[in-house]
Amino acid sequence: MGKIRPLNHSKYGIGKNRFKELYYWCLQYDEWKDELKYKTDTVKSIEITDMPVAHNGGDATQQLAIRRVQLAKNCELIERTALDADQDLYQYLLKAVTSEDVTYRYLKMIMRIPCCKDVYYDRRRKFYWLLSQRKNF
Repeated sequence: MGKIRPLNHSKYGIGKNRFKELYYWCLQYDEWKDELKYKTDTVKSIEITDMPVAHNGGDATQQLAIRRVQLAKNCELIERTALDADQDLYQYLLKAVTSEDVTYRYLKMIMRIPCCKDVYYDRRRKFYWLLSQRKNF
């Protein structure tokens, strides 16, 4: 987990392992967005043989729809929580919590975050605190 430090357990009520759980869950955001963007088709080529084929009884379209709804809910939860943590810093928080190795220095120099380091880290802690309240694994 490198440079990311867990939140102060006594102040935020989030233990080290819960923090890691939330941290790594958020890092899946870009994968979920890609899956929502690109995995939209359930059509597969059909192999024609003389042999009977067993089906698992599942409807591929239904399974894809269920998966897409869950991914969309996951993404929306992260986005809504970042907005609730700070509307003005939303885009910076979203980038920071969904990407590994995005530091305050990167946000300041590359993305031009309009706040000091203390404010940024306070809002990031608020994000994880809010997410912990909202997310049940």
